[in-house]
Amino acid sequence: MISTRHDVFLTVAQQKSFSKASQVLYISQPAISKHIKSLEEYYKTKLFDRKGIQIELTPAGKLLFEKLTEVKRIQEQTEFEISSIKDVLQAKGVLKLGASTTVALYILPKVLSSFNQHYPQIHISSLNRNSELVLEALLNGDINLGIIEGRLKLTNVDYQPFLTDQVVAVCSNKSPITKRKSYTINEIKLMSMAIRERGSGTLAALKFSLEKHKIKISDLNIKVRLGGTEALKNFLIESDSLGFLPRRSIIKEIKHGELTEIHFEDLHIERNFYFIQRKGESSELNKSFIKLAQKLYNI
Repeated sequence: MISTRHDVFLTVAQQKSFSKASQVLYISQPAISKHIKSLEEYYKTKLFDRKGIQIELTPAGKLLFEKLTEVKRIQEQTEFEISSIKDVLQAKGVLKLGASTTVALYILPKVLSSFNQHYPQIHISSLNRNSELVLEALLNGDINLGIIEGRLKLTNVDYQPFLTDQVVAVCSNKSPITKRKSYTINEIKLMSMAIRERGSGTLAALKFSLEKHKIKISDLNIKVRLGGTEALKNFLIESDSLGFLPRRSIIKEIKHGELTEIHFEDLHIERNFYFIQRKGESSELNKSFIKLAQKLYNI
């Protein structure tokens, strides 16, 4: 079992701040400092370099962080496997999950609800960011399992296919764009556009599909960039702009007539969602979650 002072060290290293670690752990900052000082005395070396309000891990601190991260992962995995031998309802553990915006809002709720019923003793923490930041969180050890859009050629990450989704062009039913339901691909350059922020999987899928038609994102008449699917959707409902959103995210708005789908000749945008894990660190807890998610979506 990892000691309290080692757990404090991990939190300080992850937060890169004594004060932030204090907030996360709900203990005073002097208590945080006392635990770190105790560890430094035990190992007879500095673990952090303090530069004003900034702190950085020393070489010894980096080594300790790497080793403790691995120990904690094994500890959590062992707790889950032992506690689930007789009865999965009594299985204990921590599922540290990260998901891109579309997945977190429109796909995960169904999976999390079912998983909670199967494993009521499992504590779930969920990070909702764009795909780029979820991948970063995985590599930093902040999460142990992620679901993102797209697949990069990273040798230290395992990718497992999950779902395929469509991205479609939409605008408010009040927009002049709705006078026609179909346009040529080049006419897209003339339209006022609202798009997702950089790092978004939706934006990456749009960029990839447009490049097939020799159109760059910079060729578009972009008026607004917004962070998050819901922010973009709500903006489009109130504006005359055109935007691209996952089909899963606009089912209700299309049904209620708030948004209208616009078609562009030969423009088809699909993106693939993947489960991501650090290479060689697949746990039984992660496998159980993935298996349930695939079952719910008939994969």
